[in-house]
Amino acid sequence: MTWQKKSPLFVDEILEWADAHYERTDDWPIGNHAERVYEAPDENWRALDLALRRGYRTLPPGQSLAQLLEEYRGRRNRKNLPEYRLHDILAWADAHFKRTGGWPLLTSGAIADAPGETWQAVQDALWNGQRGLPGGYSLARLLADHRGVRNHLYMPPLSIEQILDWADAFRNRHGRWPTIRSGGIEGEPWETWWNCDYCLSHGARGLPGGSSLARLLGERRGVRNQSNVPPLDEGQILQWADAHRERVGRWPNENQGPVFEAPEETWAAVDIALRVGSRGLPGGGSLPRLLNRERGVRNQQSLPHFQVEQILDWADAHFSRCGEWPRSTSGTITEAPDEKWSLVDNALISGLPGLPGGSSLPQLLAQRRGVRNIHALPRLSISIVLNWADDHFARIGRWPRSDSGSIPGTGSTPNAAGDTWDSVDQCLRSGRRGFPGDSSLARLLAEHRGVRNRKGLPPLNEDDIVRWILAFWERSGKWPTVKSGPVEDAPGETWAAVSSALRNGIRGMPGGTTLARLIRDRCVAEAGG
Repeated sequence: MTWQKKSPLFVDEILEWADAHYERTDDWPIGNHAERVYEAPDENWRALDLALRRGYRTLPPGQSLAQLLEEYRGRRNRKNLPEYRLHDILAWADAHFKRTGGWPLLTSGAIADAPGETWQAVQDALWNGQRGLPGGYSLARLLADHRGVRNHLYMPPLSIEQILDWADAFRNRHGRWPTIRSGGIEGEPWETWWNCDYCLSHGARGLPGGSSLARLLGERRGVRNQSNVPPLDEGQILQWADAHRERVGRWPNENQGPVFEAPEETWAAVDIALRVGSRGLPGGGSLPRLLNRERGVRNQQSLPHFQVEQILDWADAHFSRCGEWPRSTSGTITEAPDEKWSLVDNALISGLPGLPGGSSLPQLLAQRRGVRNIHALPRLSISIVLNWADDHFARIGRWPRSDSGSIPGTGSTPNAAGDTWDSVDQCLRSGRRGFPGDSSLARLLAEHRGVRNRKGLPPLNEDDIVRWILAFWERSGKWPTVKSGPVEDAPGETWAAVSSALRNGIRGMPGGTTLARLIRDRCVAEAGG
């Protein structure tokens, strides 16, 4: 890079750019990132850091961006961090335990008592021998050695009697025996029932292996082992179902958990046995089929056939009641409480049950009731949209925007919803409904009605801006700011928009300056003050 061709740099200028970066992103810039400087598009933070380090562009050598921000802005420099001391780490851990009730882990995040530090950083330093620590250590071992905290890598041995004692206590507290899904063992914060099952099965932590939690409880406590369950029969299942209905007011299904009258059973296990023919059942059935056959309960997997005329009768009743036609999301059909409009729509699409398929609820209502189908809308043209816009302007006194709501008179019936200005804008952009695409409502009105498009504004010229500034000075005796409102000599422009273009390099401006700098550099002397 030819540094001699670059303009000089100044520390105050770099700090000003860094402040703006922090205000904009809520983070300080990093010297090893090639990100451009927003306020100076020809600069990037890596080049600035290199200039600070080597003394390019009139800067004194031997600095860095990180050192500069640490010295002038108090930002933490990760390459110049203070050393750790073990007694400080233990004090932070004690404070963490007192505050949260638990000892810190690697994932415990920031250390509240040491701003800028994290427990992961402490672990890295302990392990890698950084920041004054010898290395080869860990946070878990430190807490185990100095605070007696249990270390997962050095778990104590287990015994059969200990596991049985824990299981007896679980049964006394909860009225049931534990399973591998029963979570943590109360009073033993580092143990879980899943770990016990794993150790019993694999012979870990001093256990012989070849067993399991279920097998141990079956052999030593007589608990039923789910792999060796008793047979079932349909009469028994129906008795349980009748009791369920009497107790909760509805029939059971396979998702309703344990059978109240047989706590060791679940409705899911009963349904599986009916389907696959296990536990003495013939198979080929299911819980819904059994209840449908023996108790007349509606089986959602074997529904009665729909009729088109019946669906239309339901839709007419829905419209009379609600003032709008049903959609697939309209929920339960009042005239048929067991049916839903989503099921009707799926049946029309898929041809189930009793329908030919290839249709939908919107298509059926469009064909038989003239309801607007948003999935099959008529083509539009520029002349149609312009006529709607002219009518909008005549009624409202301003041109429509994408958020101007619905377009009167575009529904298929007087009460039906029609097009909206947002849908028209989306069609112009994406090329739907006969438009070529890559346009918008704002562009269309700008092109055919001369309406100012804020996203397609003409380029600016610095000489014109200077002329507008001097005219403002002559009228008011003061210089314009971003809060000075419209530019009287440029209808449609504002001083805030001009300032944004000067700063951000838009609308033909090079960027990197401000309204105040332009006034200072070009206007003050010319105005004579």
